[in-house]
Amino acid sequence: MDKTAANSPNGKKSVHVTTLGCSKNTYDSEILMGQLQMNHVPIIDSPEAADIIIVNTCGFIYPAKQESIQAILEALELKKQNHDLKVLVCGCLSSRYSHELRKMIPEVDQYFGTEDFGGIMKYLGLEKPAQEHLFESRLISTKPHFAYLKISEGCNHKCAFCSIPLMRGKHRSRPLEQIVDEAQILASKGVREIILVAQDTTFYGLDLYRKQRIIDLLSILDQIEGFDWIRLHYTYPTTFQDELIDLIRDSSRIVHYIDIPIQHITDRMLKIMKRGGTSERICQILANLKSRIPDVALRTTLIVGHPGETDEDFKKLIHFVNEFRFDRLGAFVYSPEENTAAYRLKPVPTELAELRYAELMEVQQNISREKNREFVGKKITVLVDEIELPTRTAFGRTYADSPEIDNEVIIENFPLSGKTGQFYRVKIDRSAEYELFGTLLEE
Repeated sequence: MDKTAANSPNGKKSVHVTTLGCSKNTYDSEILMGQLQMNHVPIIDSPEAADIIIVNTCGFIYPAKQESIQAILEALELKKQNHDLKVLVCGCLSSRYSHELRKMIPEVDQYFGTEDFGGIMKYLGLEKPAQEHLFESRLISTKPHFAYLKISEGCNHKCAFCSIPLMRGKHRSRPLEQIVDEAQILASKGVREIILVAQDTTFYGLDLYRKQRIIDLLSILDQIEGFDWIRLHYTYPTTFQDELIDLIRDSSRIVHYIDIPIQHITDRMLKIMKRGGTSERICQILANLKSRIPDVALRTTLIVGHPGETDEDFKKLIHFVNEFRFDRLGAFVYSPEENTAAYRLKPVPTELAELRYAELMEVQQNISREKNREFVGKKITVLVDEIELPTRTAFGRTYADSPEIDNEVIIENFPLSGKTGQFYRVKIDRSAEYELFGTLLEE
């Protein structure tokens, strides 16, 4: 992105976009920045130099809300120094709490909901590009060799703890042809890894085509030249198709990596959380993945301290994690969300929930340490994301690692001629809980 000062030669006001939250929010910001750029608006990295700051907020759980509010307040501090500065707020927090935010932080110039790109463009006196140009103009903010590809918006599930349907509405699949067109544009721009995201990627197509079409979509994306890795995030146990396993196994581009957030494992908790499905079905999916794709990397997300969780539920969860030994695991303490089913239930004491979280993450840390130790002495393929030239250190990932949330491979004594976005063979010399350390192989 342009790092130049605010005033552009064409007289357009410069914009800085602050993005918080998940990869879906990153995607939305990239679409918005592309629309601004099509109107010849300079997009700059420095909020201090900007004429307009747009804060794309997250409202998923309490810490995310606090982070979003802090980002808004930081932008308003700059407004005190520059009275002409405009501060706009959009995204999930703004969508759900617009009335409250207007009262609490009236200094913000305007609030917008999720995906209200047209409203933002109208407020700024700019033209919204035609629908067919939205995605070709998208401005990638990640490393140039990987990009998120959002295949749907919203969610039809009614999980007891989750407020996302309140903020983003019901599930709305994008037309398959539109997604494929965008993927081809990304490939033509040199993107080597695409990461499919949605609230539930395996639900894709049910609303638009009256049947699940994630397998159809992946099969087409698998044929696009230019991609090395196609990664699938946010699959859902109750909509997971067994045929998907064979497609991933037999593909040359779809990585052997599955992100399947299960949230909990006891039937009792799955019912309280309104997740649908059963513990038996979850275990069956995971067992099938492991048996039919022996080198599959499994990632999940868990919630501890959800209302109704007993000591026995938690013990069974710990036993399950020890038994299945996920390659990657994220967790968070339940956060009460207004107007959700769980909000009305008796809470687990905060201190107890925090203790459970710490115990769970210690278990997973030990599992990760043991799994990483098995790589020492082995040769693996690594995609390099970043290079620190002064120390000649490169940071990359294996197929088992999604950017920013998973493990990292640190390559020491990396050659000055090395490049980001390239694959290298690396010999692993040592390991830690969430890192592998290695040296480049000369081939």
